[in-house]
Amino acid sequence: MSARNKQANKSAARERLRQERERQAKKDRIRRQLVVAGSAVVVLAIAGGVGYAVVQANKPSHWEAAKEEKNVVAPKNTEGTDGTTVVLGKASAKKTLELYEDPRCPVCASFEQSVGKTVQNDLDAGKFKVKFIGATFIDNSDNGEGSKNALSALGAALNVSPEAFLEYKAALYSKNFHPEEQDDKFAKDSYLIQVADSVNELKGNKAFQKDVEQGTYDAWAMKMSAVFDKSGAGGTPTLKMNGQKLTAEGSDSPPMTVEQFNAAVDKALKA
Repeated sequence: MSARNKQANKSAARERLRQERERQAKKDRIRRQLVVAGSAVVVLAIAGGVGYAVVQANKPSHWEAAKEEKNVVAPKNTEGTDGTTVVLGKASAKKTLELYEDPRCPVCASFEQSVGKTVQNDLDAGKFKVKFIGATFIDNSDNGEGSKNALSALGAALNVSPEAFLEYKAALYSKNFHPEEQDDKFAKDSYLIQVADSVNELKGNKAFQKDVEQGTYDAWAMKMSAVFDKSGAGGTPTLKMNGQKLTAEGSDSPPMTVEQFNAAVDKALKA
């Protein structure tokens, strides 16, 4: 082989090597660009996800939003600002018994089961009117929703009639339906409707059921709860007449038996 041919072969080999290096370098650049682009997409996705999570976390809950609602739908048979004044009974009754209760309150359930019928009989007889003030503070202890949801359902019952409201309240506190305090069973619309089926006016009542499921009176319930918070009642059940708490004789506790209740009410009626 001549020296010229050897030189040509070497030049060709160097050229092939150069071209191969350029192709490899190009591949490396493309690969780096894809990695960078992919990383950017991941970072953006993560940032977007974190941003979305932050936005969602900062959104008010349904009940927080209901608390701030300006256009409150109040049930029928109510008065006052946002319909938070609920007074039941004969207009001729001269005295008013204020009754403060939280739907999940176990002591309220005990009171209703032992004294509730007596309260109803006195109401029917015109002995006094009853002003109902609903509370929801038990939900705060476990981030529950049952007190609020049940109070909203009571609003739906009140929209049907005062009688339906009173019967439904009695059913919610009854031994058959009132859950243990730690069981947030009233948070379920289906359970509230199940309880309502024990009340003649509410059984199969589609309008009532719709109001419960759609939360028609959720904002009303929160406004009612705010009235309780400002009342200074402190706990439930609380009974007042003439601006004074009714208590069992010789104690600071609410009257929890018929005898204690009758004694406290008779004393208040004479005042």
